[in-house]
Amino acid sequence: MKASELLKEAQKLVDEDRQSSYGEPEESFKRLAKLWSAYLDVEITPHDACVMMTLLKISRLAYKPSKDSSTDGAAYLCLAHQVS
Repeated sequence: MKASELLKEAQKLVDEDRQSSYGEPEESFKRLAKLWSAYLDVEITPHDACVMMTLLKISRLAYKPSKDSSTDGAAYLCLAHQVS
């Protein structure tokens, strides 16, 4: 699969699929950041939450390369920029 095709899939996830399932990314990652902040007793920003979700996907890719983890990782990095 070409990188441009993977990025198109990531864009579809960000702009369509996930928003209809989970709402606007800004609100979703704000909620996630608050939960992680409370659990860790450290301030986590929505940007941090996106980066940490990207790191999860990188960890999975280190174990076993997959299109799904690559696509999701690209989407999370784009969302990190969006919620900053």
